[in-house]
Amino acid sequence: MKPFRLGLLINPLAGLGGSVGLKGSDGVAEEALAKGAEPKAHLRMQQALELVSAYKDRIQIVTSSGCMGEDIAVKMGFNTQVVHHCIGNQNQPGADLSELNKSTQRVLNTTQQDTRDAVKALLDQSLDLLLFAGGDGTARDVYSIVDDAIPVLGVPAGVKIHSGVYGITPKASGLVLKMLLDGELVSLMTADVMDIDETAFRQGTVKAKRFGEMLVPAEPRYVQAVKMGGKETDELVLADIAADVIESMDDEIFIMGSGSTVAAIMDDLYLDNTLLGVDVIQDKQLIATDVTAQELLQITSGKPTKLVITLIGGQGHVLGRGNQQLSPALIKQLGKDNILIVATKTKLKALEGRPLIVDSGDPELDVALTGYYKVITGYHDYVMYQVANPDLVE
Repeated sequence: MKPFRLGLLINPLAGLGGSVGLKGSDGVAEEALAKGAEPKAHLRMQQALELVSAYKDRIQIVTSSGCMGEDIAVKMGFNTQVVHHCIGNQNQPGADLSELNKSTQRVLNTTQQDTRDAVKALLDQSLDLLLFAGGDGTARDVYSIVDDAIPVLGVPAGVKIHSGVYGITPKASGLVLKMLLDGELVSLMTADVMDIDETAFRQGTVKAKRFGEMLVPAEPRYVQAVKMGGKETDELVLADIAADVIESMDDEIFIMGSGSTVAAIMDDLYLDNTLLGVDVIQDKQLIATDVTAQELLQITSGKPTKLVITLIGGQGHVLGRGNQQLSPALIKQLGKDNILIVATKTKLKALEGRPLIVDSGDPELDVALTGYYKVITGYHDYVMYQVANPDLVE
């Protein structure tokens, strides 16, 4: 049987800025690493590939050298062909990935041009599917070469994921690949490639732009919708949500997540707010702004703390999209019962029954966070809504 030719590409810089509050990685990778960020994109790809590890004898992985794909493919025992060599990524095949996290220079030596050159090389290899890990910037780079020439599927690893070419979680991307290998009838659809201006994003302004479309497997359970644009305009509803949360505040620490719904609470407290970051308040006073993952752990260690978060409209993610400062270590420290989800009923209805999603980067934690939550939708007004198993295994 002819092997399934899987193009594999990892942007090792993807997601670096999230945990240290930089709201992206474009142009700030060195700063992010200096602040203590660790590359995670290869681990996200590993989560996806684990779903098809039993199919190794049927898969031929075609990839780029080092941490752009070769390392993880060889480490996991896949038949691997390297067709592109990045100068900054020369290494011994099967290098210990724990060492990869320490080798910051290798990661920094990868560039946007490396991604594009790798895609060009992969495009000449008669691939059945190109699987890539990154964020919206990576999707744009892939699109600039591929257009609609071959089917693609993204493994979400970036800070911002607005494009519709990604699985809703890394394992969801792996499940789509497994469906293809199982011979299930999977149609193709076109999905938007979106990106935002990170410079404006860091200043609290979202400027999203559609760059084009790529072909992706049409499996709506596992492939995410494009993020809904626009801000919540129903000021009365937002005021009611804010009143409910503020009434519950005592001397506990409150971590205030990103998004316009949470921003409405900060506005009602007359506190400055980092719209696209994470702030911390206590006794209704601001004690830290635009904090990093490590700072959050230090501020809240051993202290009663609650987390206020909202969902991304159209997608349903409450963790893992634009709020990587909320690390698995922090969520475990807080506990599920100390998570307050706020959302308008309009946003919930727009999901059309789809569950909320957590994609923290820790699969075991994601499973532990499943279940029904009391979502605050107004003043003393609540809706029970499900956070689903992120693997979506029925």
